[in-house]
Amino acid sequence: RFRKLRNKLSQIRILKRKETMKLIIAATLAASAAAFAPAKVAQTSTSLNAFEDELGAQPPLGFFDPLGMLADADQERFDRLRYVELKHGRICQLAFLGQIVTRGGVHLSGSIDQAGHSFDSYPNGIAALFGENAIPTAGLLQIIAFVGFLELGVMKDVTGEAEFPGDFRNGALDFGWDSFDEETKLTKRAVELNNGRAAQFGILGLMVHEKLGEIDMAADLPIIGTLQ
Repeated sequence: RFRKLRNKLSQIRILKRKETMKLIIAATLAASAAAFAPAKVAQTSTSLNAFEDELGAQPPLGFFDPLGMLADADQERFDRLRYVELKHGRICQLAFLGQIVTRGGVHLSGSIDQAGHSFDSYPNGIAALFGENAIPTAGLLQIIAFVGFLELGVMKDVTGEAEFPGDFRNGALDFGWDSFDEETKLTKRAVELNNGRAAQFGILGLMVHEKLGEIDMAADLPIIGTLQ
């Protein structure tokens, strides 16, 4: 009898162990399934989808983020990147226009310094800043100081009235903007954004061609000719 009782107890213990193991396995599988559940992926996808209809996501590329800079980004992060993109685009548009104008022979009149050097006596492009015939260091420092003044005190949303990233009107400059309907405003903003993107590639190309001239690989470009 004692042996039978002991055998039954052993069988009960074995059954309990099996049930416990089943529960452990089930819990492990549930945890594994949760780890691979699409919740996080869906969240990331939703985050990206939130910007697919933003200004600038247009044909032929549509929403284009090859570096994944907007993965898990919120609206504040997107607005910051858009502000930086606009600023770079505006700077490059000025730089590209400056290259074309000066290489076309148009320079400011008068002297650039007290020594009587004229503006057209200095080379065009990046050679005007770096090289044997570059402008004096004092002139370069003046340019940097002026750009810093614009960056810190002018080219930003001072009054807090900006309608969108890059809106620096500050209640003073309008040029009829408030008279446009929403569709026209979006069109004009898209034009500026695309022009800025093109100008970034344009000024980069001009800088590359300018350096190619130093290794006897100069190209005869339209309008502005060979860069030297």
